[in-house]
Amino acid sequence: MPFRIVSTSGAQSFELQEGSTLLVGRAASSDIPIFDPTISRRHAKLSSTSAGVEVSDLGSSNGTFVNGARVDNATVVVGDELTFGKVPFRVIVQEAAPRPQDERTRAVTPPTGATVLKQRAYDSPDGLLSSVFRAANLAEAKDDRSGLDGAARTEKKLALLLEVSKGLSRAVDVNALLDKITELVFQILDVDRVAIELVDADGGRVPTISRDRQGVITGKAIPQSIARMVVDEKVAVLSDNAPQDQRFGGQSILMQSVRSAMCAPLIGTEDVVQGVLYVDNITTTHRFNEEDLEFLTAFSNIAAVALENSKFAERIRHETMVRGNFERFFAPRLAAQIAGSAHKLKLGGDKSTVAVLFSDIRGFTALSETMRPDEVARLLSEYFTVMVEIVFRHGGTLDKFIGDAVMAQWGAPIGAADDADRAMDAALDMMHELETLNEQWASEGRPRLQIGIGLSFGESFAGYIGSERRLEYTVIGDVVNIASRLCSEAGGGEILVTDAVRAALAEAPPMHERGTMELKGKSLAIPVFSVST
Repeated sequence: MPFRIVSTSGAQSFELQEGSTLLVGRAASSDIPIFDPTISRRHAKLSSTSAGVEVSDLGSSNGTFVNGARVDNATVVVGDELTFGKVPFRVIVQEAAPRPQDERTRAVTPPTGATVLKQRAYDSPDGLLSSVFRAANLAEAKDDRSGLDGAARTEKKLALLLEVSKGLSRAVDVNALLDKITELVFQILDVDRVAIELVDADGGRVPTISRDRQGVITGKAIPQSIARMVVDEKVAVLSDNAPQDQRFGGQSILMQSVRSAMCAPLIGTEDVVQGVLYVDNITTTHRFNEEDLEFLTAFSNIAAVALENSKFAERIRHETMVRGNFERFFAPRLAAQIAGSAHKLKLGGDKSTVAVLFSDIRGFTALSETMRPDEVARLLSEYFTVMVEIVFRHGGTLDKFIGDAVMAQWGAPIGAADDADRAMDAALDMMHELETLNEQWASEGRPRLQIGIGLSFGESFAGYIGSERRLEYTVIGDVVNIASRLCSEAGGGEILVTDAVRAALAEAPPMHERGTMELKGKSLAIPVFSVST
């Protein structure tokens, strides 16, 4: 059954729903805030069950007591006295709330002396237009207004909502959008303060904006009991006499001198609460009415969709920028996949089985000494453009340029069963397309080039290496060193591969054994094969 704890003075009352766990403390953010010097910031925890309320003291300075006895952990039942520091409460049974009067708007009458709390269920984006017109119709039907006045106010409200939609669509980022929302609320409603909390990735509410009419940042949080109801139940609420509204506990409201308050959820097209929009008045009770609540709901629906679109646009801009950077090194398909998870980029990496290719121009240093710098740059640019396109065409990753050499790899960060085959196909294409380039260059009176290629296959460390300011994705290990050494040993027009490459190929091209090769750090020479091109 639901329980309630009521202070013996009658000033405070808190509902304890079965299965809920609430924090008691002096902090305004506590579930049960008690502003008394004998209360610690994190004083105790209450967990409600069907049998009673479990109490756990959190190491408070002045203790937690049940019927006068200090406890660390205890279970209290109806009739027990529960004291935090020097503030006593009585445990009672929570009376059932009256049934709603209708499906959309309900008025719940709290205990004697309390205000009437109005709640409006959330409209999905499909119901946004009806929400807008409902706000307008309420304005027109206001009891002691003439037909002309009502129609004029209806027209004004609709015009304002149209301007809201236009104004919010112009915001270029989330922060600018939130500023615009705040500015428009002050223009439209008679409020003293506007506050916005956004829901983070973990579901917690993060205070984002809290300003008064003069634009001063107040630093005051949205009363927790109000925000919690709005988020949990997805309803817009109106409290037109907040200090007497016992359904909200009242202490944080009293501390902030709130007289009237409204709060609405910011829910986008995916029916997920993105945050809450809160307004209050600290000078007058009964400042807001049902028309204002309807209008705030319509406004919040528009703001939520604009906020969702703004976040989506920011994500697209970020992914486009990241993808543009990645496409310099990764094949387009792979770049798109990595850009979508760019938040996971970090120092370090994993072991991966990769095929590594090194390609190097033979005698380029001597050749470049006979050419002007601009001729060298043009020749290399044309050569690298073709070589990189071949790597990407076969789904590889451009690791780096080393002088006139190209290093590429297949297998990291995403591997496939045919990595070795695709690396071999790329090596063969490099040789064939270089011949096409040489014919073109020869017809232009420019020098011909020859390249040697080395291919290896095996385990490597693959990941982001560098500093927090600049990361570079690369592979390191023996498989890289072997490919580099094979490339150095290959003659012009020759592709050298290891036995591991030959064994990994599903369809091996013609090749013959080239002998063995001794490598630095290796006790045994490895067999090397030359591919017929």
